[in-house]
Amino acid sequence: MFEKYVDVLPEVEEALASGKAVVALESTIISHGMPYPRNVETAKNVEDIIREEGAVPATIGIIGGRIKIGLTGDELEFMGRQEDILKVSRRDLPVVVSKKMNGATTVATTMICAAMGGIKVFVTGGIGGVHKGAQETFDISADLTELANTDVAVVCAGVKSILDIGLTLEYLETQGVPVLAYKTGEFPAFYTAKSGFMADYRIDSPADMAGVMKAKWDLGLKGGLVLGNPVPEDLGMDEAVINEAISKALKEAEELGVKGKETTPFLLSRIKDITGGDSLDSNIELVYNNARVGARIALEFAKLG
Repeated sequence: MFEKYVDVLPEVEEALASGKAVVALESTIISHGMPYPRNVETAKNVEDIIREEGAVPATIGIIGGRIKIGLTGDELEFMGRQEDILKVSRRDLPVVVSKKMNGATTVATTMICAAMGGIKVFVTGGIGGVHKGAQETFDISADLTELANTDVAVVCAGVKSILDIGLTLEYLETQGVPVLAYKTGEFPAFYTAKSGFMADYRIDSPADMAGVMKAKWDLGLKGGLVLGNPVPEDLGMDEAVINEAISKALKEAEELGVKGKETTPFLLSRIKDITGGDSLDSNIELVYNNARVGARIALEFAKLG
């Protein structure tokens, strides 16, 4: 039924039909995550990295109400330049599609669309989570409930460190989502490799991760998995510097009354300004790192049939 709303890029369609490795990518990072032209350059570089590893990239977005599984170069440019592109989560998807609007997919919506296309591996920067002060605001990202329900493995650099990492991990545990860490026991904190919180399990190779994915879904266990892939130590942020920037940005958001889905873009933008652009550089490098690992996992998972 959903096929009438979806366009699959021929390269992606051919790869899926022949059982090749395909990696889904989000578009919020393009339209809302960083300024033009760096956003488009980064998106193209991520796709190139995935191709170099032997997999096929499928950046997902919504243009004129059409769900695009795989974007052309011109469509990537459109997503990076156009100003009326909405940030689309699960609740927004039917409205944006029916009204033929333009939308950038969040982690949650990218998972939904990837699952529609039969894509099992999704690479992003960091997932959403439980916001600080959520015991009063109930501000919890839809990414977490999507992970509980949609059969896609998400490779990320951890939970965005503007969030309450401990509560996010507790929420994922309640939802039965396996939280894994790549070549470490500690779950990463996006800008830094260490968060002070342990992952459920350590994964030491792409084949190891692919095996866990296959076992989970073969057992009929609904939902996704989270693999925290730490930013390389030499490319991460100094913990004291980033924590101070986060504290300042959170205080500004509270003073300005920034809430809901505008919170994360506001905080990331302010942190970039406060750190003189260093946080954006780190963000881009961790996405590249995730793309390499995600592509290798997709290749191993494709071998399992």
